[in-house]
Amino acid sequence: MTTIVKLGQTIPLKIKRLGINGEGIGYYKRLIIFVPNALPTEDVQVKITKATPKFAEAALIKIIKKSKSRVVPPCPVYDTCGGCQLQHLAYPAQLDFKRDLLKQSLEKFKPTNYQSYELRPTIGMADPWHYRNKAQFQLRQNPLTNRVEAGLYRADSHELVAIDDCLVQEENTTHVMNTVVQLLNKYELPIYDERKNSGIFRTIMVRIGIQTGEIQVVFITSTQKFPQKMALVREINQRLPKVVSIMQNVQNKKTSLVMGDDTIHIWGKEAIEEQINQVVFDLSARAFFQLNPQQTSVLYEEGIKALDLKQNETVVDAYCGVGTIGLSIAHLAKEVRGMDTISQAISNAQINATRLGYTNTHYEVGTAEELLPKWLNEGFRPDAIIVDPPRTGLDNKLLVALKKQPPKKMVYISCNVSTLARDLKELANVFQVNYLQSVDMFPQTARCEVVVKLTRK
Repeated sequence: MTTIVKLGQTIPLKIKRLGINGEGIGYYKRLIIFVPNALPTEDVQVKITKATPKFAEAALIKIIKKSKSRVVPPCPVYDTCGGCQLQHLAYPAQLDFKRDLLKQSLEKFKPTNYQSYELRPTIGMADPWHYRNKAQFQLRQNPLTNRVEAGLYRADSHELVAIDDCLVQEENTTHVMNTVVQLLNKYELPIYDERKNSGIFRTIMVRIGIQTGEIQVVFITSTQKFPQKMALVREINQRLPKVVSIMQNVQNKKTSLVMGDDTIHIWGKEAIEEQINQVVFDLSARAFFQLNPQQTSVLYEEGIKALDLKQNETVVDAYCGVGTIGLSIAHLAKEVRGMDTISQAISNAQINATRLGYTNTHYEVGTAEELLPKWLNEGFRPDAIIVDPPRTGLDNKLLVALKKQPPKKMVYISCNVSTLARDLKELANVFQVNYLQSVDMFPQTARCEVVVKLTRK
């Protein structure tokens, strides 16, 4: 098939909007062209890097007319690292983009009455930097210097970009990561090499409880072996007093999943503590927890507000993780039931509920699509349900169960506007969509979280 543009061709382009990954979108003879780092309203010159009959991708060569919202990215590895996509866009414009992204997705999937949905302005951060409470950096032995380095993969590649100062990462986690890498070098520990399938240390994870200051270090290894274990623990104790937990996780499969099923306790506490909205949580190595606790507090406040729980109402907290949302509303509810597929997270949720003195909570291991229909069959009729699914959105079986027996009200917290809009197409048949409130959990990136208030028709 013929293509409108050719590989290597240079063309002028007017950028109309930003796409789902934060790239500029323009049209050349009605062909859609994606240009990373280009911004709406800009006139640019681009070079075609990929040409297909339906779309093209291009590299930005020159900006002829610059957007008023363009800023200089402060990060030295911004162009190569792939972790952030929007550092070149002024923060107020990033917030507008995230609301616009939601609008674009609704226009694509067209749920019932979508034109009349209330899209509230995105809630941003006063300081949109140094917010991430977890660093998960891959390791490599640099063949030129023979030094161990930690960092992130370049976008769409397995090429590691070494990072020693990530501007969106909480500063204590950066200090701990850099110190641990120094120790790996000092003790000349064997770093995993994917191509040769040799070596031991693959990834380092550092997580901090922002409110408590407690830090956990997880060594992700290819085998259970851990050379120089006690020497490493001793030095971490001496040099990093905020580290209260050291764990090892074994990932021996060739997979894109960072962590494996086996977690070994090496030293200190098995979990660190974090606090959100006066609720204290235990976080074990594999338990999911939001990466931006400051905005998580805002997100959950919005979720609780949207749920508008009355006394004596029962709630299901689907995809509950360590119980974060459900335990924030347990004092209001008659009963809270939660489920998650990771048993360690459910153990954490049960411990968290006991510590808080709640006897009206029930947590079970399993998927929402299995457990909700089971509970409904057993006669449990929740008044409200709050769902916070992964990026893939709601499972079809769960959607069927919700449409068959819809609760009075529902709150959908989404981290992917596309799967949210797709699911709303189904949910809007039985629920009224009251409003959508986007919350910027990940400044400088193209990702956005949304709280949707739904009421049964």
